[in-house]
Amino acid sequence: MYVEVKLAADQAKVYSDVALPSSYPGDDGVDHFERLHDSVVLYILNLISDIKSLGRLTVVSKRFHDLVPTVESVTVKVDCVISEEDNGLNVRARGIFGHLVRFVLGSLSKPFQALQHMLGPKKTMLTTVSHHSPGEVLKNFRAIQKLRIELPGGELGVEDGVLLRWKAEFGSTLESCVILGAAAHVNPEAEREKKVNKFEFGRSWFSQNRSDDRVVPETTDNVLFPSEDDSGSLPESFYTNGGLKLRVVWTISSLIAASARHFLLQQIISEHPTLKNLVLMDTDGQGMLCMGKEQLEDFRHKPLAASASANRTQVPALNMKLWYAPYLELPGGTGLKGATLVAIKPSDQPVRKEVDGFIAGAFEEPFKTAVSLLSKRRTYFLEMNSF
Repeated sequence: MYVEVKLAADQAKVYSDVALPSSYPGDDGVDHFERLHDSVVLYILNLISDIKSLGRLTVVSKRFHDLVPTVESVTVKVDCVISEEDNGLNVRARGIFGHLVRFVLGSLSKPFQALQHMLGPKKTMLTTVSHHSPGEVLKNFRAIQKLRIELPGGELGVEDGVLLRWKAEFGSTLESCVILGAAAHVNPEAEREKKVNKFEFGRSWFSQNRSDDRVVPETTDNVLFPSEDDSGSLPESFYTNGGLKLRVVWTISSLIAASARHFLLQQIISEHPTLKNLVLMDTDGQGMLCMGKEQLEDFRHKPLAASASANRTQVPALNMKLWYAPYLELPGGTGLKGATLVAIKPSDQPVRKEVDGFIAGAFEEPFKTAVSLLSKRRTYFLEMNSF
């Protein structure tokens, strides 16, 4: 204890003997942060990106409130989504984008009151309850090139353990989409241990209570883990037990979610001509919509084909490729049961090499490996009419 105290005292003495440089902030009454060039400050603000943090920075200083509207990279994280018809409604059950009109950016009311007031003093300040669409929140930013909007979670309700991921590219309409699904995302070792324990319990009970000459199974492998038909072809059960129907439902649901999001981006894209890259995604990774520079220009200059039955973009007639595997082992020790990959493109568009790259890079690991393994298997071709 004495040694520790003495060392601490010696360190304190060393630090107290160090002379502060004459340029240390406060010594000469000069704010040296103000000596940084605007380009350096903007670089920092672009790294921050988060719109809530940027909103708070606008109340720090006049310089910040002048620079924040000129940032080029902005991220909007949406806390929850509500319906205009009934705020207490179960929006997830009804489909978020069927009734979506407002995004709620929580814990942001005061900073954004300041943001809108300082950046647009002639406009009415926001109300205390911060219910605003991204278009409203972003309207005072005049130089956005890269925009990322994160929604609170995927709207496609799936059962526990089921995997569903999709990624879509849009211009004025759908250009390509890739969907990865699986009946179950499992840990093989945990599943095996659980099944073995149940089997051993049953085997023990059978041994004690059998009243005939039936043989007690000696191993679990042939009972619990029978070999799957993995010849590369779709098994007969895929057609008879609802497997194909389930994949069609996944595909249609993903396309509807993607086209609804695309439809809702009209205001943002039209009001931000500087925009070169836009990503709208779920925080849980279920879905992602992407638009690059050329696609955004296409969106601005071509009329949007809206669906007659809902607030979404019309999905064109499609050609689809489907790959299937009864089981895939993934990096990290997990696996996919009934793994399915679907690659989609409009039927009137020629096949592009870029599409293969889009499919290969659609997802992060371990699902990137799943896509790679599935795309090497037998390919099935399907068609779908416009809807």
